Amino acid sequence: MQTGRPRRRLTVLCLATLFAFPPSVSAQGAPTAIPSRQGYWWYEAPKPKAEDKAEPDALVKPVIPPMAELATWTPPKIRKLIEEQRDYAATVLTVDAVADFWRLQDFARRKARAFAGVTQIAMLQYPELNSKSANPMVGDARSELTAEKDGIRRAYLRAHAGEFALVMFSRSTCGYCRVQWPIIQRFQEEMGWQVTLMDIDRRPELAERFGVQITPTTMVIRRGSQQRMIIASGVEAYPNLAQMAYQAVRLLRGDIRPEQFMTGPGEDAGFFDALGNGPVSATDPRALGGDLVEISHEPRQ
Repeated sequence: MQTGRPRRRLTVLCLATLFAFPPSVSAQGAPTAIPSRQGYWWYEAPKPKAEDKAEPDALVKPVIPPMAELATWTPPKIRKLIEEQRDYAATVLTVDAVADFWRLQDFARRKARAFAGVTQIAMLQYPELNSKSANPMVGDARSELTAEKDGIRRAYLRAHAGEFALVMFSRSTCGYCRVQWPIIQRFQEEMGWQVTLMDIDRRPELAERFGVQITPTTMVIRRGSQQRMIIASGVEAYPNLAQMAYQAVRLLRGDIRPEQFMTGPGEDAGFFDALGNGPVSATDPRALGGDLVEISHEPRQ
């Protein structure tokens, strides 16, 4: 029994040595490389030589097609050819290369003029696409249009004078505030609104509450609600102030959507109404058949 134990220990030691050093590993620990098979049955095709690739900045003369073919090209394709010819001509600096560049430029000029001519015919045939119908450039007609817009704006703001108020935030050291305040007072006289002057030096909590960072800041506030909107940061002329107040009130009341904020008095459903001919954004419920915006921004029926 005692002679069997040393034999078993010797056997275990030999097996451990065998697994610890496999025959495929050299004395330095690197695996023995297996020679690649060669001959008839293991034929290996020669590797193709790497082709010399053209440098990206290599000088290549652009191919200019006949004008009849060039007329069928799209503007981006024509523009690319012009840029290539320009770079080529600026590099070689030959008369012919430069002349070819200007021939392409002349073609593009004539193409643009042709497009402008067809556009003018389209504007005459489809006057709803022409801004002249909504914005006449003749002096007398323009004066009449301006007076009409002023009347619509004034009537709208005066009709909602009891619903909204104007607040101007100022500081005692703000020189611009002394310029803006008389403009605010003029707005009060013409529109019948209540206006208030708030000194944020005396009441700094108001600046944080209303998000006022600079003075003067003019804000439209809807009475009895949390709705408010800044309409001027800094000094604003009276016509611009009245127009911004008009747009803000319409937006806060839900008479217009945000996309229509630049729509002026009397321009609803016209050329300058962004939504005059239908939806223009995916958030418009008319586009998707659902209500994707806040109810306060929905146009009134």
